[in-house]
Amino acid sequence: MWLWIIATISAFYIKGLCGFANTLVFTSVLGFGENNVIISPVELILGYPTNLILTWENRKELKKQVFIPLSILVLAGSIPGAFLLKNVDSGIIKIVFGVVIILLGTEMYFRETRDVRIKKSNVLLGIIGVLSGVLCGLFGVGALLAAYIGRVTKSSSEFKANISAVFIVENTFRIILYSILGIISSASLKQAIVLMPFMLLGLFMGVMSGKVMDDKLVKRIVIILLIISGIALITRNL
Repeated sequence: MWLWIIATISAFYIKGLCGFANTLVFTSVLGFGENNVIISPVELILGYPTNLILTWENRKELKKQVFIPLSILVLAGSIPGAFLLKNVDSGIIKIVFGVVIILLGTEMYFRETRDVRIKKSNVLLGIIGVLSGVLCGLFGVGALLAAYIGRVTKSSSEFKANISAVFIVENTFRIILYSILGIISSASLKQAIVLMPFMLLGLFMGVMSGKVMDDKLVKRIVIILLIISGIALITRNL
């Protein structure tokens, strides 16, 4: 249980600080001893209210041209991702997840060091949207969304508002789908309820820390840790 508590506080501290990467941290910490089909529904239930909170706090920065099309595309990819989570061997999932972490972490690191913004591309939007949906359905991972939205938004509050709005739509759909598929169980609900105070604690500490710490430094540390976790997950499951 202590590992679950540590994972929850750590993941939602990062969520409050950066607006994303909570699922990567949560699953990386627990992925060494638990199956994704057990981890994902608990993280989903814990993460849903955090997206509501962050979207409400930054609601003035919402951009319809950013979060609405991305939400639609993410939903399109969530169905195959959820079915893969239900039916694919957990060892294979962890190896794929490790590769995903390394690739996303590397991309996020170079984007942070270059600190560049690009214009919104409909082709890139479509590719990232569908792939993000598959990854969200399979792992609950939204880092691809972060990679894209980070390019087309100008401020931290604008970034948090739009990515959290997409997560709300995706989370709502995935909660319904996971319930139908039997992925969300009474055990996962009970586990999430027990961990809820620790989620709120982590989120609060993250938001407060964001007011006094350098966001770029924190993001780079998190990215490096995620890449290391991805390598470890691959080597342990080969």
